[in-house]
Amino acid sequence: MAQILVVTTENIPGKNYEVIGEVFGLTTQSKNVVKNIGAGLKSVIGGGEIKAFTELMSETRDTAVDRLRQNAAAMGADAVVMMRYDTDSIDAGGMETVTAYGTAVKFVD
Repeated sequence: MAQILVVTTENIPGKNYEVIGEVFGLTTQSKNVVKNIGAGLKSVIGGGEIKAFTELMSETRDTAVDRLRQNAAAMGADAVVMMRYDTDSIDAGGMETVTAYGTAVKFVD
């Protein structure tokens, strides 16, 4: 799926394309209980970045973009333009949901 170009811009310089339709990549993930407890203690005590949650968000984002590319490839797209993210925490237990979305396009001459 890496061959599917994903950009946040409306246009891809030097490329003409036709719009295929909207595409999404969705995922909800959670860290294990031990990491959640450690992160919770750090937030109570205070001080700095909570690396377990930063790692969780990074992994979740990457999975959402991979699924976006899979969705676009299944539609016959060459690229996704206007890609955006939407994120949400489901509960205080450390579950994060990420949606990557955009417009699938097919290159034309």
